[in-house]
Amino acid sequence: MAMHPVAGAGAPPASSVHGNVEYDDFHWDDAAEAELQAFEAAYASASASAKRRRLPDWTSPSPSPSYHLHRSQNPVSSGSTPSWTLTPHTPQDNVRARRQQISFSGKIVYCRTPTEAEKAATDILLKIERMKTPGQVSLGFDLEWRPFPRRGEPPCKVAVMQLCMEKTLCYVLHIAHSGVPPILKTLLEDSSSIKVGICIDNDARKMLNDYNVCVQPLMDLSTLANVKLASPKRWSLASLTEMITCKELPKPSNIRMGNWEADVLSKQQLQYAATDAYISWYLYEHCRLFQITRLKLSL
Repeated sequence: MAMHPVAGAGAPPASSVHGNVEYDDFHWDDAAEAELQAFEAAYASASASAKRRRLPDWTSPSPSPSYHLHRSQNPVSSGSTPSWTLTPHTPQDNVRARRQQISFSGKIVYCRTPTEAEKAATDILLKIERMKTPGQVSLGFDLEWRPFPRRGEPPCKVAVMQLCMEKTLCYVLHIAHSGVPPILKTLLEDSSSIKVGICIDNDARKMLNDYNVCVQPLMDLSTLANVKLASPKRWSLASLTEMITCKELPKPSNIRMGNWEADVLSKQQLQYAATDAYISWYLYEHCRLFQITRLKLSL
């Protein structure tokens, strides 16, 4: 809420001279000086406390400026009452409150050899069979590869595949080293599980070009969200996460655009990769339960 000086008892008149007191002859008496210093100290303490306990932006329809207290350089007073002015902070105060970040907190199974990739695929297929759900089992699916090939080289192949179908376990397969064993190819092409993700058609096309694997069936989360939320928009994984969970999905560029062909992935890379697959699965499970608010068909 904006603050303004209030005219009232003790407020100075608008003229530059009050009575016989000129600016150059004015001196604060001890009582007025002590009162002003106490006021300034209390205001500074309140401002510091407010910064430490900043409320989120949605609590106010528009950013409210905070203020600095300034003693008038040329004070005019009636008796010993001081005057002061309030001036707003700079636009730095409009920085958006940071949301809580979301991250996968379950177990990450890292597979970098053919044997490990085969075991992971076998485990997932067995879980799908045991679930025996009336519909398809959802499988969070995402890929990573080095975005910029070396000069004169063709585009980089998919280096990492992430799969997740529950909140406690994610698989990160380093297929740059393990390749795609036959049992993993079977899983990816099996119609008993629907692979879900953002722009998943592009990922499926990339797998077909790089490894001759036809990933299917597919569900693009952006398309699903537009139907369920009746909000035609090209969603990113981060923006849809914020919409559904009110949390921030971190996307640090040094990880996202890092070397996914490294001999061994770092802990940060594994966490990033697992979180993307987990969030894809999580958002699908929530979106599919939403009632369709409006559906427009294009003829």
